Amino acid sequence: MRSQTAMHWLCRTAAAAALTVASLVAAPMASHAQEIVALVDGEPITALDIEHRMKFLQMSTQKSATKKEALDSLIDEILEVHEAKRFNITVPDSEVDSSFATVAVRMGADADKLKEMLTKGGSSVGTFKHRLRAQLAWNALVRGRYKSSLEIADTDVEAALDLHKSPDKDKNEVGYEYVLRPILLLVPRGSPDSAFEARKRDADTLRTRFETCADGIPFARALREVAVRDQVTKFSADLPEALRNILNGTDVGHLTPPEQTAEGVQMFALCSKRENKTDTPGKKEAREELFEKKFGAQSKRYLAQLRRSAMIEYKVPLDQRH
Repeated sequence: MRSQTAMHWLCRTAAAAALTVASLVAAPMASHAQEIVALVDGEPITALDIEHRMKFLQMSTQKSATKKEALDSLIDEILEVHEAKRFNITVPDSEVDSSFATVAVRMGADADKLKEMLTKGGSSVGTFKHRLRAQLAWNALVRGRYKSSLEIADTDVEAALDLHKSPDKDKNEVGYEYVLRPILLLVPRGSPDSAFEARKRDADTLRTRFETCADGIPFARALREVAVRDQVTKFSADLPEALRNILNGTDVGHLTPPEQTAEGVQMFALCSKRENKTDTPGKKEAREELFEKKFGAQSKRYLAQLRRSAMIEYKVPLDQRH
């Protein structure tokens, strides 16, 4: 009995010792993570914030980021968000989530996959969403406050086009206005690939019989499990080059090649195509490049001004910032 009691006491003592050692190891780690490295107008930046930001910058730029670069990035974002709030500009969570999902789609993933990628990369969803929120707020603020100075004159666009004249004259000189009718051959969700393949064959058959919108649209409407959407107007300047090439390769009154979507197989009836020389893809590209240069310069000046007037307190010397 006495030996059992002694053994029980030894087990409890060993367990307590293990917990003590674990707590002694974990405490400095937790303390380091929560260590305040800097205060920006009273808002803290911790060592963990910097660590996550370094990983995020490395993932987004494919280059190693220094602690100073990460800290400067966080300082700028805090100043941007604070200044936007001063002008009553706030970004709702729904808009941040939508931007997050858009970034995921552009990367060929979804929101859950992007979250997994950030976590595996040593960053966090919170770090990325903080970045998105700051960018959205800051863009709205700079565009709103400096709208007139950021406007790009048509003469500047023409000068830029002349300076960098493209051998593809159509790109610079001619744009188009397209009138389209989306036509969708429905496929129930969860259907096997064979169902989509069958609908693609139906779509190809429809394309051979579709010669004018006037006759083809009523015919398509009469088919089973086919939806004809409302008319839409698109300008070539607003479309990606791949889609412009598809539309320009489609005769007026005919259908574009079928494309699989989540709802089924979709085509577009090209009902009208008119030249539009006032807003071409080349002009839009030149205008956007000029705007980005102006916006970038103005944003840099504005941010430098905010830094000069902000209360930035470094709690840890630069060479000791973890």
